[in-house]
Amino acid sequence: MTDVLPSPAASIKEKRYRFATEVVTVDNPDDPHHAASVPIYQSATFKQTGAGGGGDYDYSRSGNPTRTHLENHLAKIMGAKKAYAVTSGMGALDVIARLVQAGDEIVAGNDLYGGTNRLLSFLAKSQNIKTHHVDTTKAESVLPFLSEKTKLVLLETPTNPLIKIADIPTISQYVHEKCPGALVVVDNTMMSPYLQRPLELGADISYHSATKYLAGHHDLMAGVIGTRDEAVAERLYYVINATGCGLGPFDSWLLLRGVKTLAVRMDKQQSNAIRINEFLEQYGFKVHFPGSRKHPQYELHKKMSTGPGAVLSFETGDIALSERIVEAAKLWSISVSFGCVNSLISMPCRMSHASIPAHIRAEREFPEDLIRLCVGIEDIEDLLDDLKSALEQAGALPSTP
Repeated sequence: MTDVLPSPAASIKEKRYRFATEVVTVDNPDDPHHAASVPIYQSATFKQTGAGGGGDYDYSRSGNPTRTHLENHLAKIMGAKKAYAVTSGMGALDVIARLVQAGDEIVAGNDLYGGTNRLLSFLAKSQNIKTHHVDTTKAESVLPFLSEKTKLVLLETPTNPLIKIADIPTISQYVHEKCPGALVVVDNTMMSPYLQRPLELGADISYHSATKYLAGHHDLMAGVIGTRDEAVAERLYYVINATGCGLGPFDSWLLLRGVKTLAVRMDKQQSNAIRINEFLEQYGFKVHFPGSRKHPQYELHKKMSTGPGAVLSFETGDIALSERIVEAAKLWSISVSFGCVNSLISMPCRMSHASIPAHIRAEREFPEDLIRLCVGIEDIEDLLDDLKSALEQAGALPSTP
């Protein structure tokens, strides 16, 4: 990835800065009042200058100035030609999935977020859109399933919650060579554009649950889609306008405010996560974390990303033990989702991935005892003390005298 970010609105001579600078610098040159914060245009409609319309905006379903500022800013930090903000991460995937028609096929990973799996299952039943689930840790595993019917190749990397890594450049090359009409789509929620920019690695579309790291405080629901192709962008916008799923002005403003602190939040969160990983490995737990040199794809992740992120999972070997650990934690709130400034703990098989049938989880070798930790910005010593106390109370570690 490049250190200096391109901007879709930048002239050739305009200086571009490094990510931590770009992410807090929101361009607003047209504001006559020079407001330091982009205004909230809390309006459903806009007055027109004539009977035939002609204004830049007419109805907020189709576009709103606050959302436009947000989308331009997101395109800049994602390295995208165009970016769109919608009402949730799953809403973003739904928009992308509407590029696929009945009888078409999707190739996707076999370790997916539960909501993603649910949507793909719905498409199979309602529209005869078949999904081939493959082990995306092996780039060549996609090759037998690429055909003229393939329209999307859907990747998560790292995956949620087993933290598996997909080789975005190699898979993108395979797809574009064998299926020129297919699009490579990457769910980049877990890394954020700060740590990984899939569009610069060969992907056609990158999307996020902006509820998580982009917003950072779990006070809004939003999804973001970015693409490097104008024609694809037009197709996506048509769906967003037709379905009315564009993000409202107040949530657009909240997301624009939240994303400005992405770099500083992520720096703290992943430094905490590195310490948590070291602590768990010290006591012999099997930890899934791309920042660990024990991770089988440590080097691959390092080539594509500038950091390990702040989500990790570990196995205890016993479901009941895992339940006791989760319930004994105090600072670690039991909650779905991740990316918040507060630390969260959960058992995915009981919560975020419970919608995946048990027999499918077993087929995909999904550990039922798995605990996922989503590390926040708290003082690391407090987080370590609380986690150690929970492990001791649950019987996973001997009690400290």
